[in-house]
Amino acid sequence: MHQRRNFLRTCAAATLALPMFGAMAQQPVTTLKFHTFMAPTSNVWTIMLKPWMEKVEKESGGRIKFEAYPAMQLGGTPPQLYDQARDGVADIVWTLPGYTAGRFVRTEAFELPFMIPEAESASRAFWEYIQGYAPEEFQDTKVLALHVHGRGVLHTNKMLRAPADMKGMKVRAPNRQVTKLLSAYGAIPVGMPLPAVPDALSKGTIDGVATPWDVVPSVKVHELTKFSTEFPRSAPALYTGTFVMAMNRAKYESLAPDLKKVIDANSGIDTSALFGKITQDSDAIGVKAAMDRGNTIHTLSQADAAEFIKLAAPVEADWVADMTKRGHDGKKLLGAAKSLIAKHGK
Repeated sequence: MHQRRNFLRTCAAATLALPMFGAMAQQPVTTLKFHTFMAPTSNVWTIMLKPWMEKVEKESGGRIKFEAYPAMQLGGTPPQLYDQARDGVADIVWTLPGYTAGRFVRTEAFELPFMIPEAESASRAFWEYIQGYAPEEFQDTKVLALHVHGRGVLHTNKMLRAPADMKGMKVRAPNRQVTKLLSAYGAIPVGMPLPAVPDALSKGTIDGVATPWDVVPSVKVHELTKFSTEFPRSAPALYTGTFVMAMNRAKYESLAPDLKKVIDANSGIDTSALFGKITQDSDAIGVKAAMDRGNTIHTLSQADAAEFIKLAAPVEADWVADMTKRGHDGKKLLGAAKSLIAKHGK
């Protein structure tokens, strides 16, 4: 009799629990389309973006799933990525604001020459700068991360020791400010997204590339150039590019509150700093690839670097004037960027 009562209690408890288990099993899964121009073999994709997606999936208990589309597999061109997030063609994108020249102009403070000493702390500064001084630039999406890459490097088919060595060379520029910088050195800047670089180098459309080390293997820069020119670590980087990971705002707002918390926990200043660190740390992979091919990596002397730095000064002054002309306080923006870079670099 006692066993029968226990059996009945167990059955009753199981019956009561069924709706709860059913509800858990029926919780909807949200699928997010993630789109970028980076190749599926690139360090950015394999070391940074895929692990980020996997972490979000795990922390959501499997209630967020990603459809991953590297290499523009959802269609369109790299300059269209940000608008794809805005318009809901993709749910989340990772891209360069600089691909749409003249649109995210206050962002360019972090693309100016000789501004950034290293990427992790500068990415914290960049996040804080946008929140405080330019939130409107990305207001039509939910911004998840803002970061910079490691030190920009010149990869060419001849040795560069002075700005005069660049005269007449056609060099790929990733954004508007690097375009101006290359012009200041007498080069002919050629604007193009990263995926176009291998074809342009192999056909001789360009003679060199301004890009950080971390992306070198994915676009075969080490195979298509022979020399890489770096600036001494005592000076800030020649340049850096800025990146945004942005989410369709309506898609974010449609998430259940606990799923929003998962996205929020994997966004913001700490995630931005992490992305900056990952891209900078993976520079070593690109350096090794170039060294394994026997390429020449030339670090400029302090004296040679000083000439490059001197010629770059008007680029910064022109940006300040341009911002002021557009109705922003260019001097204040530049001062804020430099102050935040110094603050987070301590």
